[in-house]
Amino acid sequence: MIPGLTLGVLPAFYERIRDELTFPLSWERSTARDFPAWRAEARAVVGEALLQPPDPGPEPFHPVTVDVCEADGYTARTVEFDLSRYGRARGSLLVPHGTGPFPAVLVLHDHGAEFTIGREKAVRPRPGQAPDRLARATAWARRHYGGRFVGDELAARGYAVLAVDTLGWGDRGPLAYEDQQALAANLLQLGTSPAGLAAHEDIRAAAFLASLPEVDERRVGALGFSMGAYRAWQLSALSDDIGAAAAVCWMTGLKEMMVPGNNTLRGQSAYFMLHPGLHRHLDIPDVASLAAPKPALFHAGGRDHLFTVAGVETAYAKLRAVWESQGAGDRLTTEVWPDTGHAFTPAMQDEVYAWLDTWLARSPARSGDDRPTAS
Repeated sequence: MIPGLTLGVLPAFYERIRDELTFPLSWERSTARDFPAWRAEARAVVGEALLQPPDPGPEPFHPVTVDVCEADGYTARTVEFDLSRYGRARGSLLVPHGTGPFPAVLVLHDHGAEFTIGREKAVRPRPGQAPDRLARATAWARRHYGGRFVGDELAARGYAVLAVDTLGWGDRGPLAYEDQQALAANLLQLGTSPAGLAAHEDIRAAAFLASLPEVDERRVGALGFSMGAYRAWQLSALSDDIGAAAAVCWMTGLKEMMVPGNNTLRGQSAYFMLHPGLHRHLDIPDVASLAAPKPALFHAGGRDHLFTVAGVETAYAKLRAVWESQGAGDRLTTEVWPDTGHAFTPAMQDEVYAWLDTWLARSPARSGDDRPTAS
């Protein structure tokens, strides 16, 4: 029999290809036993997979404030800045009232195939700012976040918050669902990728947030749900500007994800979380482990249709082995919420906020090598 396709999207021999993946650069399998050396080597491999031009060194952000609006306990600004060498982006910046510098959180928006809003999924649009977006954002918050805007909740708790559109969302879109594949193909032909570009821009956004005079650069975290969760743990793995990261509903082992029926097999949205060739070297939790021994939180829904509990638990075991190998097991929080689907519920949010308070609100957490002391 000549092997063809399974389900129309997988080669019939996909299991053989999958089984050949041994992730030789993982901390578990690497011959390097010096953790900083391993992390530097693995980071370099991930950096190559991002398919970005050589780093020219620090570049100015040239920020401009577009508008300002006062809220209860904080000031909401719309800012524009150079997100990459290719252009500028618009962000929602929330700064608490009072005397800083403040702890800060870069809130990374989800995917959800809703492209008309991006940063507005995390930060409530202000009165007079695109009423149609306010209606969409409010509906989105009800659907996935229990009616809350995570960025505004954090600002009310005393955090400076930044949210920025990813390419294809909000002011940088809107992208159509069926056009994601074409965007990916075009970027790949130009020598880059949607996932690599997004990762590079997230690194820049974190650097911009840490550079603000209102922000304590030692206490900058990342938070995201769904695709935003992927971006949050990836950013902590790659950026020294991030001191702690919380990721909700995006973690699994690759092999447990690459099975018939999984959403990622549809292509399209997967391109924003796919670095060509990377998994020949590292599994998904191996990449996240590059953040160790920084504080990290991972939450999953036991009824999440996108990630099986088996895949989540496999990934959690790999993560825990790395953090514990560095004597930092108490800095890693992993939890499966058995009755929750693919959502960031208010109960989950409250735990995440308390966790951020422990590691950022009162603690210098930027260094991955010096243990932060919670008080």
